[in-house]
Amino acid sequence: MTKLLFIVNDPPYGTERAYNALRLALNVLKKEPAAELRVFLVGDGASCGKAGQTVPQGYYNVETMLRALIKRGGVVGVCGTCMDARGLKDEDLADGARRSSLDEVTDWTLWADKVVVF
Repeated sequence: MTKLLFIVNDPPYGTERAYNALRLALNVLKKEPAAELRVFLVGDGASCGKAGQTVPQGYYNVETMLRALIKRGGVVGVCGTCMDARGLKDEDLADGARRSSLDEVTDWTLWADKVVVF
């Protein structure tokens, strides 16, 4: 079974890196449903985990993508230090996303067969 870690550094909007990371992660789970997949949101990427994102009609929604990933068995951790620096509280996170830490992403990195960084 493939074990993948995606690390997302960029904000949800303004660049398309977070969007492309989540598109790829979702496609991996579509093609290999048995894969174990974890996503770590760090730096400005921590904002991807924010609940209540509203976007213009027809525009992608990173929160919706994260929820779809979680529904398919993906695990989403958000850097706690990065959350604090951006004024994000645990209750601000999208359903299924949770506060994480450098220690946890270190463990995830050692666990993963592949690490993909966006």
